[in-house]
Amino acid sequence: MRSRARSAYAFAFGAVAGYAADAVFGDPRRGHPVAGFGRFAGALERRLYRDHRGAGTAFTLAAVGGVTAAALAAQHAARRSPAAQAALAAAATWTVLGGASLTREARVIAGALERGDVEAARQHLPHLCGRDPRHLDEQQLARAVVESVAENTADAVVNALAWGALAGAPGLLAFRAVNTLDAMVGHRSPRLIRFGWASARLDDVAGWPGARLTALLTVAASADRSRTVRVWRRDAASHPSPNAGHAEAAFAGALGVRLGGTLQYGERTEHRPVLGAELRPVAVADVERACRLSRRVGALALAATVAVALLKGART
Repeated sequence: MRSRARSAYAFAFGAVAGYAADAVFGDPRRGHPVAGFGRFAGALERRLYRDHRGAGTAFTLAAVGGVTAAALAAQHAARRSPAAQAALAAAATWTVLGGASLTREARVIAGALERGDVEAARQHLPHLCGRDPRHLDEQQLARAVVESVAENTADAVVNALAWGALAGAPGLLAFRAVNTLDAMVGHRSPRLIRFGWASARLDDVAGWPGARLTALLTVAASADRSRTVRVWRRDAASHPSPNAGHAEAAFAGALGVRLGGTLQYGERTEHRPVLGAELRPVAVADVERACRLSRRVGALALAATVAVALLKGART
């Protein structure tokens, strides 16, 4: 029992340390473990690819299962040392979080727009999201950035921490593996619509708790909670994603801006429902407000993660 309590407390300490490392240093410039996983998954995809859901399911299970097994083995090896457990939790947390990089990239685009350099903002947008920036004007670029900050606050911060609270370092790393696979093969291109089906559906399932938690924490972090709740509850389900709509609708209400509408992904055009239709359009200044909101939501998610870990420790 005492060893379980120590493990819970060690995870809480490591999660705080990893969150601080992300806030101070951002993603590692070289040798990022997620990039290494992406190379591994890319090689595995080339080996297993067939235009079939079964092949995609095998690929997803092998990639996520490999990461989960390695994380469980590391956790088992560290079981007798609280210091090693804390170090594992810190390394896993820093590896999977992307809050600092998210806000840094968003601010680079906002800075270009503030200087009137729309072309530079267009060139930088693919660092943040997959939209085609070629024909976006200043307002559309700002809207794309705010929407990306909202969605990635859920994926790159809150969801990861939620899975850490539920399953420790293996939960953190398994979620990042699932989310990375969805980004790699989960989009609905002709080549991947069947092969990527399992990765996309698994990401939907894994993202379910964190998306709702993101919306709740956004309400808590908002200066106008009634408006945030109203827009979230009314508009989230109209979004084509079962998860992203919760974060984006809550951010729309918290920031008092209108999100959604027509989007361009390469040759594919999406006409999404508008979130917060009665609110004003996004302005460039709202990017910084979205970044600050993202940081507040992330801090609340960390506090919730630590609270769950401490509660687990107190009960053992």
